[in-house]
Amino acid sequence: MSRPVVTDTITAIQQDVIVDDVAVHGNWSSSAFFGKFYHLHAATMTDFTPWQQELIVSHISRLKLLRPDTTTGKVYSILFLDVFGVVRSLAVFRLTGASKDYIVIGSDSGRIVILEYNPTKNVFEKAHQETFGKSGCRRTDPKDRAVMIGSMEKQKLVKWSEAVDRKSNMLIAVPGGTDGPSGVLVCSEDYVTYKHIESATLAVPIPRRENPLEIIDRGVLIVSGVVHKMKNSFLLLQSEEGDLYKVTIDYTGDTVNEIKIKYFDTVSVASSLHSEEWIPVRCHHFYQFEKLGDDDDTLGYARKDFMMTDGERLDTRVYFKPRPLENLLLVLNLMDEDTPQIYALCGRGSRSTMRILRHGLEVTEMAVSPLPANPTAVWTTRLNADDPYDQYIIVSFSNATLVLSIGEAVEEVTDTGFLATTPTIAVQQLGQDALLQIYPQGIRHIRANKQVTEWRAPGGRQIVRAATNRQQVVIALTGVRTCPLPKGRRRVRFLAVGCDDNTVRILSLESSSCLESLSMQALSGVPESLVMIDMPDQLSEGSLTTLYLNIGLQNGVLLRTVLDQTSGQLSDTRTRFLGARGVKLFELNMAGNPAVLALSSRPWLSYQLQSRIHLNPLSYDALEYAASFTSEQCLEGVVAIAGNEFKVFTIEKFGQVFNETAVPLTYTPRRFVVNPVHKSIAIIETDHQTFSPSAKKKKLEKLGFKDEAEEDGLDPAVFGHTRSEPEKWASLVRILNPSTGETTFKLDLEHNEAAFSLAVLNFAVDAGELFLAVGTASDLTLAPKSLASGFIHIYKFVNDGLGLEFVHKTAVEDVPHALLHFQGRLLAGIGRILRIYDLGKRKLLRKCENRSIPTSIVTLHNQGGRIVVGDVQESVHYASYIASDNKIVVSADDKAPRWITCSAMIDYDTVAAGDKFGNFFVDRLPQKISQEIDEDEAGSKSVGKGYLHGAAHKVDLVAHYHVGDVLTSLAKASFVAGGREMVLYTSFLGGVGIFIPFQTKEDIDFFQTLEMHMRNEMPPLAGRNHLSYRGYHVPVKGTVDGDICEQYNLLSGDKKRMIAEELDRTSAEIQKIEDMRICAI
Repeated sequence: MSRPVVTDTITAIQQDVIVDDVAVHGNWSSSAFFGKFYHLHAATMTDFTPWQQELIVSHISRLKLLRPDTTTGKVYSILFLDVFGVVRSLAVFRLTGASKDYIVIGSDSGRIVILEYNPTKNVFEKAHQETFGKSGCRRTDPKDRAVMIGSMEKQKLVKWSEAVDRKSNMLIAVPGGTDGPSGVLVCSEDYVTYKHIESATLAVPIPRRENPLEIIDRGVLIVSGVVHKMKNSFLLLQSEEGDLYKVTIDYTGDTVNEIKIKYFDTVSVASSLHSEEWIPVRCHHFYQFEKLGDDDDTLGYARKDFMMTDGERLDTRVYFKPRPLENLLLVLNLMDEDTPQIYALCGRGSRSTMRILRHGLEVTEMAVSPLPANPTAVWTTRLNADDPYDQYIIVSFSNATLVLSIGEAVEEVTDTGFLATTPTIAVQQLGQDALLQIYPQGIRHIRANKQVTEWRAPGGRQIVRAATNRQQVVIALTGVRTCPLPKGRRRVRFLAVGCDDNTVRILSLESSSCLESLSMQALSGVPESLVMIDMPDQLSEGSLTTLYLNIGLQNGVLLRTVLDQTSGQLSDTRTRFLGARGVKLFELNMAGNPAVLALSSRPWLSYQLQSRIHLNPLSYDALEYAASFTSEQCLEGVVAIAGNEFKVFTIEKFGQVFNETAVPLTYTPRRFVVNPVHKSIAIIETDHQTFSPSAKKKKLEKLGFKDEAEEDGLDPAVFGHTRSEPEKWASLVRILNPSTGETTFKLDLEHNEAAFSLAVLNFAVDAGELFLAVGTASDLTLAPKSLASGFIHIYKFVNDGLGLEFVHKTAVEDVPHALLHFQGRLLAGIGRILRIYDLGKRKLLRKCENRSIPTSIVTLHNQGGRIVVGDVQESVHYASYIASDNKIVVSADDKAPRWITCSAMIDYDTVAAGDKFGNFFVDRLPQKISQEIDEDEAGSKSVGKGYLHGAAHKVDLVAHYHVGDVLTSLAKASFVAGGREMVLYTSFLGGVGIFIPFQTKEDIDFFQTLEMHMRNEMPPLAGRNHLSYRGYHVPVKGTVDGDICEQYNLLSGDKKRMIAEELDRTSAEIQKIEDMRICAI
């Protein structure tokens, strides 16, 4: 594919043409997104390792080493590394008589750098650096040298009774024992009361919504509640309005000291609530805990504030202000999948696509075969310890065992010595050439000559769990969840046992202290499975390994903890929620190292790559059981079962955490919006100097052609569209079904109109219908800018959102680059005019406007009556709509001019944006000014005397960071259910990145100090000064470069320890840098 960044585009941007006119721009869009190398600065073939061929490519400021596999025709990612500079040229050279290549880089540092690839460490090492100037090296030409109900029991006597409020409607039990003080919450109208037979009665009022139209005589009732059990348990109560309240009980021993209540969040009214790591509501809404409401600004209320001196309850009311979800995350996506998706517009012209990106490693499915029944487990085994490949696949059913032989074909065999009339619990290749089958009634030892020795479980008892390696076997007859042994060791010193009391215990297997308890770890749930594996040590060089114990819990949580190889103590525990199902763990071998496959509501893989442990989901169906699989055709495969299907697959692209599905488009996509009701997608596509179908037909008829195919017969998807004369446009509106990728409606625009903006909205005058507004321009000339007219087309969604019906179109003065639904009306940015429209019968009706925006409006956002406007060259402007006077008032703007390409509203006072010079910045309206503006109902203070030739107030710059590429879209998003909310960006040359907000001052100090050390200890490979690069135009502010912090794992052991000492931490504690990425993706 050709590069999308062509000379005329670059020239247009340099001549200050609006980005919308020359590049893809808007929500989730990018001009070149995850292409095959068409957006790369450079690519060249190399031989870094003898007798192997690799491909080195540059993604602006990142180098990527790829290795093609000639047998499969695929390309594998070997290494990717940031150089923190703009790579402008790449070349390779080889010294005379040498068998491997070196790479030479020219960059904006003004230096050329020679790099050598170290295959042992899998890193690039700087061999030489030469400074030539300050302007940067554009080319190099070496010429060939150079991550809890009560039960009614018989004869049960009532021991305690107490009068309650006659308006009480609900009782909620308070946990007792180790989980709480016991007792009961009595939910009444306006109050929640704690009662216990041996404790004083404590009451607290239920907060009410702030509402000027409040009905005073109506009380608040609780309709559902749940206990969220954790280290500090609390209760969630829900009112009939859908408001959730967090109730905490402070107690000492069995004595309750205080009861507190505070507003938590608002969700749909539920008939019941259940809380683990998520909350199901009405059986079709699921909410994930983002946080526990301890660190927000919501006011809480305690019992002591509402009790009189005589102990009577003070009759009063308290209030709260509802807000969008803050502590909970609604798990929802267009396809109702367990995997969140990113929808992105990519490419240009006839090669444009909509990419559906799913967070997860790409899986290559090699075989799928139905089985006669639903199996319960699967294993693979070699017959001899020296066999290079697996010989048998053993499949266990509820009442039988099936053995399959692996050869040129996979077929059933019956003379293996395995007992086929019973389910199997475990299979192991034992010693040199023996096999072991563990089944509920005993153990079957099968020798190479098929001689079988059996051990039967004593006293009619059954084996329920087993753990094995080549030298040791451990079985559990009752009450033990799991007992893993590391597979790679001949004899191990430790046994890990998961128990029903929510603990994992480490037992000794030494002959002198066999089964003696060494350590224990309390868990937040019952363990489902355990896996103990050795992984290469991240803190030292050489062959040292770290022993990790992976713990899967029934509540969907995965824990990874370090097991000391000498004392058996557990430390450095990391936690991650994987899904709603219990986590089953299986040991694999991936990317040349031991790995762990975790199966929950979706499969996950924990593996090591480039000295860092990654935990990523797989883009694959939910699985029930799995095992490693090795054959001549598949060295690192997996066999798994799902329902009654037997599956074989492999994972190849470990460095790429997204996989994609491409839907071809006709022209360059400009923007798209999602129909929030029907979940369909509306896309506008526009190309300059391209024939529209009608214009092309007319032209062909004029030339004497009756059929378009007679012209040239070339497929536009391969050869591109036929170019037309300048100032001619081809444009269309498309409706796409995202679940099938099918285009359900397509409308070509006539009369040389080009679409540049769109919005989904419903008008207050016709609230029952959903409309699509499309902004277009007719006969548009880019430079010098001119147009015949601008238009706003209104369409109505029909056929369940899969089609459109034309309503009318309205002529406007300029190009409408931004449209937005606003309080039941349409807010439009038409050139420099900000205008509000309402729906009329024949056209849109003007309601009010503001003409004080300096240049041209390119982005619009709003919350409530506040509007954030992005100007193409004068940064962001804050405006307010004064409903009483029906006017729009611009109240604040930026101090500095910025050429806006995209923006996203983070909260009511904060906006993030990107400019055409590759900078990301965050502006915030000071809280005091924000309050003054909101309280100024007439807008007189907002209009006051202008400052610096602009608005009366100025926003504060709170963050600034040079990304290195033009940002094309920004959005608040979360990659995984329960993951931290972040700002996602896409860039002009195909990049995708995230900005993760810090949550504690401790984390800020830690990462800032680590970043400082990394600048000194690991300077950028391309020779660029890191601080200068990230502050290319404006000094970096309020942002830490996570990419350079993550390179800590690439340092030598000595440098790691030195930095750890400077930070007053252990080397293991600094590994928390990987948690920042894991918490987000």
